Amino acid sequence: MTHRGTPPPRTRWIRAVRIVLPALLVVLWLAGASVGGPLFGRIDEVSSNDRTAYLPTSAEATQVQKAAEAFTEGDTIPAIVVVTTDGAGDGTLSEDQLRGVQDALASAEDIDQAAGSASPPIPSDDGRAVESFVPLDADADLGAAVSDLETALAADLPEGTTSYVTGPAGFSGDLTEAFSGIDGLLLGVALAAVLAILLIVYRSALLPFMVLATSMFALCAALAVLWHLANAGVLLLSGQTQGILFILVIGAATDYSLLMVARYREELRAVPDRGVALLRAIRGTAEPILASGGTVIAALLCLLLSDLRSNSTLGPVAAIGIAFAMLSALTFLPALLFLAGRTAFWPRRPLYDPAEAERSEERLVTRGLWAGVARRVERHPRRLWIGVVLVLCVACAGLLQLRADGVSQSELVLGDSQARTGQEVLGEHFPGGSGSPAQILVPQGQLQETADRLLDADGVESVSARSSDAPSGSAAVTADGIRGGAAPRVEDGRVLLEATLADAPDSAAAETTVRDLREDLPQDALVGGETATAIDTDDASVHDRNLIIPVVLAVIAAILVLLLRSLLAPLLLIATTALSFGAALGVSALVFDHVLDFPGADAAVPLYGFVFLVALGIDYNIFLMTRVREESLAHGTRPGILRGLTLTGGVITSAGIVLAATFAALAVIPILFLAQLAFIVAFGVLLDTFVVRTLLVPALAFDVGRSVWWPSRLARRAERAD
Repeated sequence: MTHRGTPPPRTRWIRAVRIVLPALLVVLWLAGASVGGPLFGRIDEVSSNDRTAYLPTSAEATQVQKAAEAFTEGDTIPAIVVVTTDGAGDGTLSEDQLRGVQDALASAEDIDQAAGSASPPIPSDDGRAVESFVPLDADADLGAAVSDLETALAADLPEGTTSYVTGPAGFSGDLTEAFSGIDGLLLGVALAAVLAILLIVYRSALLPFMVLATSMFALCAALAVLWHLANAGVLLLSGQTQGILFILVIGAATDYSLLMVARYREELRAVPDRGVALLRAIRGTAEPILASGGTVIAALLCLLLSDLRSNSTLGPVAAIGIAFAMLSALTFLPALLFLAGRTAFWPRRPLYDPAEAERSEERLVTRGLWAGVARRVERHPRRLWIGVVLVLCVACAGLLQLRADGVSQSELVLGDSQARTGQEVLGEHFPGGSGSPAQILVPQGQLQETADRLLDADGVESVSARSSDAPSGSAAVTADGIRGGAAPRVEDGRVLLEATLADAPDSAAAETTVRDLREDLPQDALVGGETATAIDTDDASVHDRNLIIPVVLAVIAAILVLLLRSLLAPLLLIATTALSFGAALGVSALVFDHVLDFPGADAAVPLYGFVFLVALGIDYNIFLMTRVREESLAHGTRPGILRGLTLTGGVITSAGIVLAATFAALAVIPILFLAQLAFIVAFGVLLDTFVVRTLLVPALAFDVGRSVWWPSRLARRAERAD
């Protein structure tokens, strides 16, 4: 017996469960965020920016680098210190200045990150500069290590001299400093951009922050998993991977949230109960969200086929991020929406009014911007899609100017770089390859033969062998043998030779020299070092894009066939997305060359741009075509295409702008690769959003008509409905 107005126990229990379950979901996500949140700023503890660490184990540079550890002082990285005179007097360094430089180098050994003694200063032939090599701990924060070294030198150098820190440690320090803004600057810019767009889209005081929380909680949960996997040695992280992860999770989670919120708002107008409305919204969006996220994950996992660990490790890292983005959009956001109810949309709360909801939908498909676009598609479909294809083909012509054969290490960091300046100064007074020699691992019995070929090779200034005196010692090698009587150090029957190149180690001339050495030296000789690492990296990148791009297309096509129950529609979507990618890359090549004046592009840029643009571009086609298929079941193919375009136009456009803005945020990190990827993906997403998905795909599908669903049953049903 219950009192009048009091709901029966069963009803009260159901209401309690409906509140408890969403609240429990929110608590679980809060717990996950509490684990991942504190890890922001600690990624450097489990990451590495060493280029050799990402090469395949079969690469020559990798084999030499691993074997060379036995010949050196352990896991160190050399900093090259160049000290020059300001030109006073006769323009050369005086005896007092040379003694002062030696004293300064001695004090520089006291910095915390030093891993040994600095070499004695070596004067240049012109007497205007000296160079020294300071070994630093490779596991230290190289940005801080180089900064401390610069500070120590500046405090003790004699008047009239200037020092520069360059070489492998200097350039690694530049990269470390450039990536230091990921946890703060990059994340802040990306979140601010997304928040601004959401405030404009929703004009709500609460909803933008709920969507932003969905993205951040997904990122925190992903970070918690990835940090511990990297700490256990299962995954390899870098600053580049970290930046892409942040952007990808924020952009994808926001896009999925936009789709969920738009459908929930529709259902709130059609049904009185917020729980029923939410369930209907989840049913309507789960398939496109899971298909979209699954497509991106499948494309990313294709990177596991890569020879480069920088690519193969990005696949699972980003895939885990996308998985959490989907999970957050399908669980955490719905829980928040249910608990907030219609108040989430305040001050523009959607009211229950089925008649008005139906009228609003009809107004949407007959009036306004997207209805106007649909009418244009309906009137001139063939003229429209042919015209768009021609324009995109013209844009693809820019691919002829794309220079994606790799860039020198000194060009990786944008803006000022003391390491780059130091490398230029070094080249003015010493052989360009000083401090970063080519390393040749050779059997002991072939030592002199290999040395003779090295000494005769163009582009090689001098040759030395690691000596047995000390791990850091070396002895010059001449045509008459090892000078000075020091015996070479032998490890596993092999000797390590070091060839100082005439050109800077990251120059095209040095790469030509190393490639020639690999051809001319005895078969058992292995060539490594900084230049060889760059060569092997670029070669592996070219191999990867030739292999992975066709595989990604095949995988995405298979997913679309299963999703759309059609063969023709997936082929059309793949073709239009690939054309969009080509146009985006062509325009980007022109901008890089003639507007931004970039020195070229990393060899991995086309592959990364393809994976992200094709996978994410297909997302919007999935959002569109799943709704078109739904509408086609009720209204026929051609009306369904027009209705799907108008009903999804606003939300997909908002999603595209959000994703473009988040990827554009990558440009705040002064790394050439990230700046180029930011432009390619941001421009490509906007091109796909406003041209391909808005005009090309609807017009092409409309022109094809019922056959677009061939050979599914919908093609036959659509034929009768049309």
